[in-house]
Amino acid sequence: MQYLFLLLAIVGEAIGTTFLKESDGFTKPVPTAIMVIFYVGTFYFLSLALRTMPTGVAYAVWSGVGVVLITALAWIFQGQKLDAAAFAGMAMIVAGSVVLNLFSKTIAH
Repeated sequence: MQYLFLLLAIVGEAIGTTFLKESDGFTKPVPTAIMVIFYVGTFYFLSLALRTMPTGVAYAVWSGVGVVLITALAWIFQGQKLDAAAFAGMAMIVAGSVVLNLFSKTIAH
């Protein structure tokens, strides 16, 4: 369950951050409200994941995978341009999360 909670936190953060951009500095009420709802959900599910996962590991995975997902959403929905270096950097972030999860002895399984 810890990974499901973490996944929900990551997805919620990515959606919340996407709507943060759409809120235009909190001047648009609907995107602002959606952003708040997703951020509250994000921290709720992250807190559930932290019941059994080490904080550093959960945060590393949450932030690393979140960066990739947020970037993908911005690329798809907001027209953000990505070059080869951006893709290479995101691949390294994903690789770091995989190494952390597969080979680190700090993760509570």
